Amino acid sequence: MKILAINPGSTSTKVALFENTTPLVELTLRHSAEELSRFKSVMDQFDFRKQIIFDALAESRVDIHSLDAVIGRGGLIRPIPSGVYEVNDALEEDLRHSPIGEHASNLGGLIAREIAREAGTRAFIADPVVVDELQPVARICGLPEVKRISIFHALNQKAIARIYAKKMGRKYEEMNLVIAHLGGGISVGAHRKGEVIDVNNALDGDGPFSPERAGSIPSAALADLCFNGKYTRKEIEKMLCGKGGLVALLGTNDTRETMRRMEHGDKEARIIMEAMCYNVAKWIGSMAVVLKGEIDAIILTGGIAHSGQICRMITEQVAFLAPVVVMAGENELEALAANALRVIEGEEAAKIYK
Repeated sequence: MKILAINPGSTSTKVALFENTTPLVELTLRHSAEELSRFKSVMDQFDFRKQIIFDALAESRVDIHSLDAVIGRGGLIRPIPSGVYEVNDALEEDLRHSPIGEHASNLGGLIAREIAREAGTRAFIADPVVVDELQPVARICGLPEVKRISIFHALNQKAIARIYAKKMGRKYEEMNLVIAHLGGGISVGAHRKGEVIDVNNALDGDGPFSPERAGSIPSAALADLCFNGKYTRKEIEKMLCGKGGLVALLGTNDTRETMRRMEHGDKEARIIMEAMCYNVAKWIGSMAVVLKGEIDAIILTGGIAHSGQICRMITEQVAFLAPVVVMAGENELEALAANALRVIEGEEAAKIYK
């Protein structure tokens, strides 16, 4: 089966052609700040990014009429259960006019549908960040005006869980896992028999602090920041998500640079990196409680999981709970292709977005 996967990011669009789950063509199409400055919004970039993809596919001699499916990264839409969704009119409407915010990933499903129309095939998205399978008690906090919500690295966490289960000769739906995605944002999810019943809201900076997120911080201190007259709402939001974490504490979002500083005797870099790992371990511990200690494995994934030292610091604190497995990388295009393949081979049915 020939599957085209599309993953738009803030400054690039990644595209890959797969035969089943084997990559045949992999492209990273970069967009300069000057090119993107012409557009007032992410949605305004649609025609620009679509044409670049068409041109790149033609240059790579990819015949779109040979495609069996096109799948794009899902974006900020309404909360939905995990799964593969065919891009219909309702989904296209919410991708274009997101009810919860704007993100480049919203373009994935839209471009996928446009290419699929020309190719005469089907278009899908899979496991967008808004996948919501929280159990009722996980939604409640101490203020009636506020509910906890599920926004996390659903595509990677679900894909890694399925790969691990297959390696163990089991089904994902039979296992209990705690999965920590370590990237610019960090999400830690409790997977119970195929559902993520609790997870931190990684988009808004909840949970462990990370290279770019402030993490959960003391409430009164946050209130003081908001009302001391020094910062606008947008500035506070940026402090929580984008300019928090390692960026605020060490002036970099690069964990490799932080590790180099540690190796050269930088005591501040060491204590802050140890604190980040400590916070990840605390959240893993909390998700172990959610699963009542019945855990088949703890999985460390995401780009930062390539660092053996970071994984060791986390593992030292949580290994008593369950076996710790490192499955580094994001592998988003591969995950998209695997999701599409399950549908077109009839392993599961595409869900309908309403």
